Order: sequence, then structure tokens, then C-alpha cells
Amino acid sequence: MNPEDRTPIPSPCINICRMVPATGLCEGCMRTIEEIVAWGRADDDYKRAVWAEIRRREAQLFE
Repeated sequence: MNPEDRTPIPSPCINICRMVPATGLCEGCMRTIEEIVAWGRADDDYKRAVWAEIRRREAQLFE
């Protein structure tokens, strides 16, 4: 089961917390700083949307 399909929805954080200036994304979880900051108070719809965006970003990297 994908993490984004679980309840509660787990954080994508993998404890590699380095922002990449060229992309504006965290090297470990591929989230923006805004997404990271909002995660703790976000509802499930937001969290699933962030996971979808992470999946899109991953697909772009490996094209």
C-alpha cells in the first residue's frame, strides 16, 4: 500500500533534511519548505495532494 493511501497519512520525511537551492525542494522528501511547514496542521486532502505532487516530481526526475 502506498503511504498516501494509508490513514493516518504518514509524512514523506525520511530524515534527510537538506533544501536544494536549484530546485527549492528537500533532498530527502521532495517537498517545498511551504509544504513541510504546513504538513503538521494540514488535513488529509492537503496531505494527499502533496503526496501526488511528490509522485509527479519523482516521475520528472526519472524520465
